[in-house]
Amino acid sequence: MNVRLTPFALLRALQITLLAALFATAPGCLRAAEVTARLAHPHPDSHAQEKLPASVIWLKPLQADSERILSPAVAPGRFTLVQKNKTFVPHLLVVPLGSSVAFPNTDPFFHNVFSLFDGKRFDLGLYEAGSTRSVQFSREGVSYIFCNIHSEMSAVIVTLSTPFYAIADAKGDFLIPGVPPGDYNLHIWIEGQRQNALDRETRRVHIGAETTDLGEIHSDQPEHEPHLNKYGRPYDADTHPVY
Repeated sequence: MNVRLTPFALLRALQITLLAALFATAPGCLRAAEVTARLAHPHPDSHAQEKLPASVIWLKPLQADSERILSPAVAPGRFTLVQKNKTFVPHLLVVPLGSSVAFPNTDPFFHNVFSLFDGKRFDLGLYEAGSTRSVQFSREGVSYIFCNIHSEMSAVIVTLSTPFYAIADAKGDFLIPGVPPGDYNLHIWIEGQRQNALDRETRRVHIGAETTDLGEIHSDQPEHEPHLNKYGRPYDADTHPVY
């Protein structure tokens, strides 16, 4: 079966391969490691087949190792987050710092994409079917994306300055290949968790062996609070758009 990779996926794979090769051949250095972890179900005794929340982990080398480990630098790229059937596709996107993300409107009606949170803050305004607007994600962090017209639309863009990250698969498993040996800070994002709770989960880890298992990552029951519109007010429940 032929698998087609996006340009960024190809670039990231090449960067990780080069880093792994450098550390594998450097005298006296350990080989690059395969880092694994898994998301623990908030209710392990439950027999219900609940879908695990979208999750990302990433490793940032400590300051003393950052220049050595992250050279060559992670290159920004171009990405697309499509608006289709009142849904953002994909729902979760991880991009390198400085990347540009296009937001094409493929629905036959208007959208107004915005984000007013701790990541990249922007408001693309109202734009029509068939048009596209773009944003450069110049700030590292998590951006929560919404539409000011359709309250049911949401997406998440995680902007990183490190290539060492993994998105959890359907089973909650994480895999980060080609991580050079060294000390890192492990960062975690889990959809539905408050940021201050996630920040408390940041911890220092040492990567040295060819395979490093970071163990289980625990989360609370996800919260599903309704978000506000771009004016900081609740969506008008009495007004239903005709599109």
